Amino acid sequence: MMPVNTVSLANHFLIAMPAMADPNFSRTLTYICEHNADGALGIIVNRPIDMNLAGLFDRVSIELDEGDAQIRYANLPVYFGGPVQTDRGFVLHRPAGHWQSSLNVNEELALTSSRDILQAMGSTGEPAEVLVTLGYAGWTAGQLEWELAQNAWLTVEADPAIMFELPPEERLAAAMQLLGVDFANLSEVAGHA
Repeated sequence: MMPVNTVSLANHFLIAMPAMADPNFSRTLTYICEHNADGALGIIVNRPIDMNLAGLFDRVSIELDEGDAQIRYANLPVYFGGPVQTDRGFVLHRPAGHWQSSLNVNEELALTSSRDILQAMGSTGEPAEVLVTLGYAGWTAGQLEWELAQNAWLTVEADPAIMFELPPEERLAAAMQLLGVDFANLSEVAGHA
């Protein structure tokens, strides 16, 4: 069980500290979708892989209609969302909407893993703002809190504009700026106040 004073980090960014040894998370910006007594779940939002949405839709046999859907999605990158279930797709999207298998992060954002959202994207070009990953990042109960205590991460409340409006290579620096910190100035060794 989480201590009573533990704050949920859902709808926050985790910024990997420069000393992050795990290659899955080195120089990553992770968006936390759920954080409770059972653990945490998030997706890495700044690591595109060598596949675009047109390729993903082709791979899962969903047609990407001509028009809005084609224009909006075809060339968007697919992201490495984390080392768990890398064969499964996850769609972070705004607006949240109503889908078969969604985790609502808040009133406007949701993470959906059911095929129905891809079918809607392919035919209607909605939801308007999407970030599609293969895989996710998961932490068991207490693991994320332990990593935070070890200075593995910085946290800051998420700004959806960083995920949906900036190119992936600018997202980490933009999240750092929310904290007023320049990534280049971060030391490999963090101190405790």
